[in-house]
Amino acid sequence: MGKPTGFMEYARETSSSAKPKDRIKNYDEFHEHLPVEKQMLQGARCMECGIPFCQSGMMLDGMTSGCPLHNLIPEWNDLVFIGNWEQAYNRLRKTSNFPEFTSRVCPAPCEASCTCGLNGDPVAIKENEYAITENAFKKGYAVANPPKARTGKKVAVVGSGPAGLAAADLLNMRGHSVTVYERSDRIGGLLMYGIPNMKLEKQIVDRTVNRMKEEGVVFITGTDIGKDKKASDLQKEFDRVILACGASNPRDITAPGRDAKGIYFAVDFLTANTKSLLDSNLEDGKYISAKDKNVIIIGGGDTGNDCVGTSIRHGCKSVTQLEMMPKPPKCRAEDNPWPVWPKTLKTDYGQEEAIAVFGKDPRIFEATVKEFVKDKDGNLKSVKIVKLSWEKDPATGRMKMIEVADSEQTLPADLVLIAAGFLGSEKYITEAFKVETNERSNVKTAQGQYQTNVKNVFVTGDMHRGQSLVVWAIREGREVARDVDESLMGYTNLVIQ
Repeated sequence: MGKPTGFMEYARETSSSAKPKDRIKNYDEFHEHLPVEKQMLQGARCMECGIPFCQSGMMLDGMTSGCPLHNLIPEWNDLVFIGNWEQAYNRLRKTSNFPEFTSRVCPAPCEASCTCGLNGDPVAIKENEYAITENAFKKGYAVANPPKARTGKKVAVVGSGPAGLAAADLLNMRGHSVTVYERSDRIGGLLMYGIPNMKLEKQIVDRTVNRMKEEGVVFITGTDIGKDKKASDLQKEFDRVILACGASNPRDITAPGRDAKGIYFAVDFLTANTKSLLDSNLEDGKYISAKDKNVIIIGGGDTGNDCVGTSIRHGCKSVTQLEMMPKPPKCRAEDNPWPVWPKTLKTDYGQEEAIAVFGKDPRIFEATVKEFVKDKDGNLKSVKIVKLSWEKDPATGRMKMIEVADSEQTLPADLVLIAAGFLGSEKYITEAFKVETNERSNVKTAQGQYQTNVKNVFVTGDMHRGQSLVVWAIREGREVARDVDESLMGYTNLVIQ
């Protein structure tokens, strides 16, 4: 390391955010990143720890610890410190296809397992990744690099989310001819329509897609495989097919009054908002508006928080976010030691904005909806919620939710957004390809493999592992590319860390 004592000499410093009441006026990214000189000092904070847990990518206690892509983090941290930005980008790209995405939307399990964070603040790894990547685009290092030769093999990728894009990127670099099919009108899947613009501006997605086009990847939008085009036709046209359709089957809430008008899935709310924003700056009105409405969001994860931030930008009257789990502690509990992912309270951007606008945290922990209340015309007018307690079932030893007696309360509600996660892949696509699924509706494969039960049909991403992080989707895309390449060529020279 160039500065072994850097972690003792320099404090952690990250980008500043626009004030909540200012940033809710638009849908732009709102971080002001550090100047180059200060960012270099953040690279110096990477200590010579000996065992870089930051790049381990292990599952500990059922949670991710370290980077699933096994990014060579200490190497490019040091390169940032010494100012060798081009080499830093080269090292980063060895393991990561799209650092421009992960440096914006990843929750940074690398930082949670950073040795420097054991007794202090972790290295600003995510900010260093952002600086390396954006500098590369600015200086012209991140340019198209088409393969010098083609193998004559053809691969179809169904779905253009992070897993599908990663698989397409690697297989194209290998020299195979890759065509990506997307049922929406724009490429990107989750990156385009599942993540709001203020977290990932869509010109960033387009920039990457355009680079891939220059390298030879073919993208076809507005084509829903299994509906617009037969799966059997695709299998005849291509040597291999990769299913990367995501876990896009939303989990519903089955409470009385569910048929009330004004209840939507979060994914539909966010998708419609981003599409309208890109098409017309919301002037076409083709989105689900939260303006002047009392909004209830069911779900406490990232998607629920995105709904909070979007509803506030619409001008909602109030916003409440229901979370079934107990409120996490501010600091690690004794049974949640480093380097396991910290189960601590996180106040995200949407919740910060709600506090600024309405004067309180929008979250109600250990609560769920008991009934949706309709007016005489069938419109949603309120929800009845109930508090929950978690108790151990003596028969099974598992924790289960118990309603707390006399804890019901009624909240006004004009709009409910269900952000309760996803149940797996959609049935029509799995049936079209006749692939087997498991009990969670994910496409079944042998452990650690991506070949389905159908010859020459592979699966990757959330469709394979279930709803997960963008960084895991990229990892899955890289690994399925390796398996497909080996099946086509009899060997593979795609090195996946």
